Amino acid sequence: MLKVPHHAGEVVQALARSLGVTQTAAHVLLSRGLGDPTTAASYLDPRLANLTSPSAMVDRAVAVSRIARAVQHKERTVIFGDYDADGITATALLTDVLRVLGAEVIPLLANRFDGGYGLSDPALHRILQVRPSLVITCDCGSSDHDRLSKARRSGIDAVVIDHHRVPDTTLPAVAFLNPNRPDCGFAYKGLASVGLALSVAAGVRAELGVALDMRRWLDFVALGTVADVAPLDGDNRTLVRAGLSVLAHRTRAGTRALADIAGCTNGTPTGEDISFRLAPRINAPGRIDRAELALELLLSTRDEEARRLATEVDACSTRRKEIERGVLADALADLSPSALAKLPAIVVARQGWHPGVVGIVAGRLATMSGKPAIVLALDGASGRGSARAPQGFSVYDALHACRDVLMAFGGHHAAAGLEVATHRVQALRERFCDACAMQKSTVVPPAFDAEAHLCEGESPARVLRDIERFEPCGRENPAPRVGVQRARVAGVRAVRGGHMQLRLDIAGSPVTCFGPDMGSRVDVLRAAGVVDVVGAFVRSAWQGGDATEMRLIAAEPA
Repeated sequence: MLKVPHHAGEVVQALARSLGVTQTAAHVLLSRGLGDPTTAASYLDPRLANLTSPSAMVDRAVAVSRIARAVQHKERTVIFGDYDADGITATALLTDVLRVLGAEVIPLLANRFDGGYGLSDPALHRILQVRPSLVITCDCGSSDHDRLSKARRSGIDAVVIDHHRVPDTTLPAVAFLNPNRPDCGFAYKGLASVGLALSVAAGVRAELGVALDMRRWLDFVALGTVADVAPLDGDNRTLVRAGLSVLAHRTRAGTRALADIAGCTNGTPTGEDISFRLAPRINAPGRIDRAELALELLLSTRDEEARRLATEVDACSTRRKEIERGVLADALADLSPSALAKLPAIVVARQGWHPGVVGIVAGRLATMSGKPAIVLALDGASGRGSARAPQGFSVYDALHACRDVLMAFGGHHAAAGLEVATHRVQALRERFCDACAMQKSTVVPPAFDAEAHLCEGESPARVLRDIERFEPCGRENPAPRVGVQRARVAGVRAVRGGHMQLRLDIAGSPVTCFGPDMGSRVDVLRAAGVVDVVGAFVRSAWQGGDATEMRLIAAEPA
């Protein structure tokens, strides 16, 4: 059996009694350094009242004052967001809140195929056409100095809301909200742009003296934060937990239709539901068509319209998957196993690849290889691409070291976008590999060991009820890894895609397990008959009720 941290039985029992949870859950809390009952209770039940005060967020007061003035005087305001889920949800949130407050708002989004990421020249042209006096950028703008200067010369004030890395030069904006600014005293640095947008919207509401419950927009915060793979600790954990509850109440036509078409109708959604069901659908239109389709869905208020838009969004998602499979197959064909084993990083490029899926494919390659990856869609003399990296690696820093061979780049530690001339792809490959080799020692290997054993006498269903209080799970707060020893194999088979389905008898309860990429283990485990497994308990989407499944990360003969 893979190793499990040891904690004295009486310590586990005392914590379990104090919190009213199973010993298995208490063991996980101890393994995560949450042995103090007060700290553990705050973790299990995060409160919005304990969010970090925004008072130290540099430029927040200035931004709030300028936006409130625009609301009061009915100034035409453009909310301009990036084309991914964080930018779309931030744009939807600010648009909806400001309209409720009486503002004249025009939402616009970046276009992956015309200008690309951020406040590009084509994007600025669209903004200038509607003649606003104020533009608020969401999830972009930190690196868009030239376009912001042009906007200023055209008489447009700018408020930038972003969380990407901050360049050294001063941004020509009325206000620049970004916790990554060196001069920003806001203690929690992990907010996604949609979380920052909520804070600004709350400030505007207070400035105007309007009684408005901001909790109704926490579903947007949950969607954008999880989709952007922001850390699910601190303030983010609190905001997303509350946002999942808002999603569960299904009060918004757009998100209700989205959840229905994604099959998220079984109780309160989880971080995994957002990551694998909801967020990909929000992102899909911007990858292969127009991101506005997802924005229209989130802002829709009529059920019939929302269902129609959700159907269109879902069709985009299906098409995106087809395109992604083709690009991934091409990329893998270009990577020989021997070369991949020697390289510290991956850089693949082809003419004609669809630029809308390069980020997903880069993420898949980074996960499969445990190495940073760049995937470039070339179009004639230049190409746009995305970079992704395993946890513990800063892909932004690696690209910064290669900046002289790039036309443009931007992003953060885990993900970034870039543009490069076709004739410089090989130079980028060499430079990026060199930069990544320098960071190699910082990569955190994936965790396969259990955080706790399933304690004797505790049923998987009972443990799952406690484990669900660890939600939202994701980056910096992974799903608890529980080990089960000497479970009897009731059945095992390979399933399509190289995966495995394993049926176990655990403490007298039948539990179905799913092993991603474990199809090759079927014969070994069938022959063993009794196995040790490590995985995450999840609610069965198919059986309903208290039926429990296990998402495996390791399985060995006992």
